[in-house]
Amino acid sequence: MELKRVVVTGLGALTPIGNNIPEYWEGLKTGKSGCAPITYFDAEKFKTRFACEIKNFNPLDYFNRKETRKLDRFAQYALVSSQEAIEDSKLNLETIDKFRVGVIWGAGIGGLETFQNEVINFAEGDGTPRFNPFFIPKMIADIAPGNISIKYGFMGPNYATVSACASAANALIDAFNYIRLGKCNIIVTGGSEAAVTKAGIGGFNAMHALSTRNDSPQTASRPFDATRDGFVLGEGSGALILEEYEHAKKRGAKIYAEVIGGGMSSDAYHMTAPHPEGIGVERVMINCLEDANISPNKIDHINTHGTATPLGDVAELKAITNVFGNHAKEININSTKSMTGHLLGAAGAVEAIASILAMQHSLVPPTINHSTVDDTIDPSLNLTLNKAQKCKIDYAMSNTFGFGGHNACILFKKHKPE
Repeated sequence: MELKRVVVTGLGALTPIGNNIPEYWEGLKTGKSGCAPITYFDAEKFKTRFACEIKNFNPLDYFNRKETRKLDRFAQYALVSSQEAIEDSKLNLETIDKFRVGVIWGAGIGGLETFQNEVINFAEGDGTPRFNPFFIPKMIADIAPGNISIKYGFMGPNYATVSACASAANALIDAFNYIRLGKCNIIVTGGSEAAVTKAGIGGFNAMHALSTRNDSPQTASRPFDATRDGFVLGEGSGALILEEYEHAKKRGAKIYAEVIGGGMSSDAYHMTAPHPEGIGVERVMINCLEDANISPNKIDHINTHGTATPLGDVAELKAITNVFGNHAKEININSTKSMTGHLLGAAGAVEAIASILAMQHSLVPPTINHSTVDDTIDPSLNLTLNKAQKCKIDYAMSNTFGFGGHNACILFKKHKPE
């Protein structure tokens, strides 16, 4: 069968450096750090006392008090960013076939704060099992796409993808596949996460995954730097409207980019550590290029997973060199996690959006906070250090990898009106 073409017709974002798409792009291009001391709880006794929190977010600006009590923050974030994306797409919700509109959403953890608070309340009580009736529906990861579909009446495929930090990227790939196979006209896709909690910070601290640069939070997320000491926990949401090309063209939709490939692979190596030779990462990029049926030398930009962990950064760059050979030196490589922190299950969406915006504006956002050269990293690679770079981008790739060895890669092509 002939596969359908798939395009991006709407974007929405709620991030530590901007609460909508224009603010997010402004933060990206100017190299803004979203990191600061934690405000959600008293973190004084934690090894890490900072994170990339959402700023100036009041749920009552979007939901009434009754609704907020039913929604964990990760689901609130999902509803806010998806609303922006739907409005941006200018879909006519009265005339579209809602049976052919789906919602596929990623979350690595889901309602962690809800789970944490319910367990604390029970532990501090007299042993009588008193739990909030919304405990389970607030916690489960699939409640985010469920609530989006309920709000808008979308009755196509509806589910959550859970693959740790690759969750949103897997959601995008699934959405891409459903549309190109002709199963849907439109899918709202992306991911959200809200793990800046006592359990989130404490848990990641216990496994020595987080930076502990408490004396300088704004510079703590430092991908590719020799002094990197772990990732910075972030939170937020990214939403994309994927649409079948002819459907979008017929209604005169604005087209941001075309989705042309998606790759997936597994490291099959370790629960949390990447394969030291980057074999799984190498394979996922190869799979993505093969799916798109383009040669490696077409790629202009790669938004890396780039978490600022000692092992992960080196393994990913080694894989890029292996896949792209000499062309790797011509690619503008960056890590927007240097600004947003690591949004876990939402990372694949907010970083895919960053790649699309970079393509739109012919400007690659910087990898900030770099000060010390790592001798184990190939110096010929252009890591877009500390300052945005103008760059003609026709093809952009976005990488995301998750605990458990999950790897996902998405490839976008610049849309040129016919």
